[in-house]
This record gives sequence, C-alpha cells and structure tokens, in this order.
Amino acid sequence: MLTRKQHELICFISDRLAETGVSPSFEEMKEALDLKSKSGVHRLISALEEREFIRRLPNRARALEVLRMPERGERKPVAKAPKPASAAAAPASPPTPANDVVEIPLHGRIAAGTPIEALEGSTMLPVPAALLGAGEHYALEVAGDSMVEAGILDGDYALIRRTETARDGEIVVALIDDAEATLKYFRKEGAMVRLDPANRDYTPQRYRPDQVRVQGRLAGLLRRY
Repeated sequence: MLTRKQHELICFISDRLAETGVSPSFEEMKEALDLKSKSGVHRLISALEEREFIRRLPNRARALEVLRMPERGERKPVAKAPKPASAAAAPASPPTPANDVVEIPLHGRIAAGTPIEALEGSTMLPVPAALLGAGEHYALEVAGDSMVEAGILDGDYALIRRTETARDGEIVVALIDDAEATLKYFRKEGAMVRLDPANRDYTPQRYRPDQVRVQGRLAGLLRRY
C-alpha cells in the first residue's frame, strides 16, 4: 500500500499526463502536495519507481511514465490492527527511508584547471541528504587538479547550491563569457574579478565583472572509491 503522499503524487502525475500529455515539474509537484522542498518530491518519486508504479524516461526533461495505478479501492492509509502472523500475503516492499538519499541533477564535467564549456544534462546523481542544506542544488564532476589544495580532486563530484551571488573567498562555479565554466575561489580585485586556483602550479584568472556570472557556491563534495 502506498503512503498518503505517494498516493496523492501518482494521482497528480496521472491526471496531468491525461490533461496535457506532459508530466508536471518538480516545482508543481511540490506545490500540489504542499511540501517544503523538492527533496521530498525526489524521495516520493524514487519510492514510486522502486515499487514500479512510475518510471523516468531517459534523456528527456520532466519525463515520467505511469506504469500502473494503485489497486482499485485503495485509499489513503488509516490506522489498522496488525494482521495475524498466519495471514497469507505477499511481503510488502520495504519502506523507503525518509531522509537518507536525494537525487540532484548532474550537469556534466567542469574543469578545476582551464575553463571548459559548461555542460547540461538530465542525469540524476544520488546524494546523501546530510551533505545538502537548504536551497536548490546540482552536481558537477570535477576535471583537473587546480583545486587540490582545497581538497577537491579530479573525479570528485562538486555539490553546488544554485545562487548568483558570492562573497570574497568562497568557492564558486563561475560562467565566463556565457560559454565556459570553472570552479575557483571568487575574489574582487579593484574593478576586476579574480578567480583563484588552489594549486601553486596555476595562476589566478582575471576578468571584467561583465564577463563573469556566478552559477552557484560549493556546498559539499562526493567522492567515490
């Protein structure tokens, strides 16, 4: 049996697909279910996927497919007396932990050395919820060694909180000339913006303020062994 929120979500997705042919956005799902953050939506969708009620369609944004609806007559769960141990019933799917893992978008590979083109993608990366704070987040795979002295290594996943502002000394994703992105310390130097590496073998990069747009601040790192 689905939880009340899972039941509400699959009904909302099914109704929206029937009306428009397009699955609702995470923001629309968050508002429809009166959730405080999109992380809750991610958890509900993951639970419905595990129980094979829905699936995500690869390489398409906002693409969900309803595989099956709850059984006829299934209602919002209410408190019931436990069934006798002898009751012959198929074992239920284990409940999904409420706060262990969330999925955030993985937007390609970012150079921690020389700037490279910023990539966008629809891949989702599972991340321990404890690594993320408030706000909207995405992940970038680090390429290069210019931030090694800050503990950021080639192949790490940088967890980025989306924002357009930064203070001196913060590690940011900076989009340069609307084409290339880099992960560096952000500093103001007179009328210029200076992006500092954390490796003595690299030199700072200086740009006019109109050349640089902050795309987010480093919130955490994920490393796979």
